[in-house]
Amino acid sequence: MKLALGLGCDRGTPAVTVERAITEALAACGAALADVQAVASIDLKADEPGLAAVAEQNGWAIRFYAAAELAAIAVPNPSETVRQYTGTPSVSEAAALLVGGAEKTQLIIEKHKLRGPDGRNVTVSIARIAE
Repeated sequence: MKLALGLGCDRGTPAVTVERAITEALAACGAALADVQAVASIDLKADEPGLAAVAEQNGWAIRFYAAAELAAIAVPNPSETVRQYTGTPSVSEAAALLVGGAEKTQLIIEKHKLRGPDGRNVTVSIARIAE
């Protein structure tokens, strides 16, 4: 199974919280880290140390999209709160679809949310990439 991850998180979210959210989301769809072929987020998170650390640990290159690119993708769970903070109604769902090739992906985990013990929030969406 080839998967694309879309990631959203609060500013300053530690790598351990990001990693836990990803692990939980993958387990929820019976997948493993080895199935991840593409990872993306919003360009506002390009300097997030927690995202960078998890990507480096797993050998992933994260693709960062502008809010306008993410906003152009139709998603099942748009959020007005997310739009207020980022300029797009979806980060994780739209990022997963975009990085996987929107015309050939389908969301299998729409929005897996985790509030870590540090109080920081992470959202992971997973799209299956058509073979």
